Amino acid sequence: MNAAIDYDSHRAMLPPRSNERFARPRLIELPRPAKGERVQAHDGRELRLRHIEPGDMAALKRQFARLSPEDIRRRFLHSMSELPEPMAQRLCRIDPAIETAFVLMDETVKPAELRGVGRIYVDEAANSAEFSVLVEPSWTRQGLGALLMQRLVDDCRRRGLHEIWGYVLLENRPMLQLCKELGFKRRPSPDEPGTTQIALQL
Repeated sequence: MNAAIDYDSHRAMLPPRSNERFARPRLIELPRPAKGERVQAHDGRELRLRHIEPGDMAALKRQFARLSPEDIRRRFLHSMSELPEPMAQRLCRIDPAIETAFVLMDETVKPAELRGVGRIYVDEAANSAEFSVLVEPSWTRQGLGALLMQRLVDDCRRRGLHEIWGYVLLENRPMLQLCKELGFKRRPSPDEPGTTQIALQL
């Protein structure tokens, strides 16, 4: 059974949305829990949900090595044979003013392994954020993608953003179904053959 998350108390502390403010100041990062929180997959396996850290680079590269070519194409929308060092560094060293990245860490093994990651990149001019979510194949269909997506949506609302959106391959039916269940709407994507843009108004 998936761990219950108290989203109501989290939302109670949210600032007013952007359309309720006279001006939108630059975001100041909120304090982060040092150790994150423990969550459960549907099958009872435990993970730790926390913000990404620079020290996660090795785990990120190990996760990439476990992915199939199809998994990589679904996440990056094109083929990649390896995760270059500069890209791995960039993915782990985020700018919290315009980015958020959550990871799901499996601490039952040593070293701890990264089983899932969800991130947003904020477009301040459009008052929106692009998202991406990846869950390792052996951990899919366990409610973890929905958990990451919900946390990203909550973070966008905390930031006062108008919309969260992303590109998804048309063949990636599990992600399209998940986002449909969360209320996302599909848009035509003529400039990106084989993909669709999905968006959720906040």
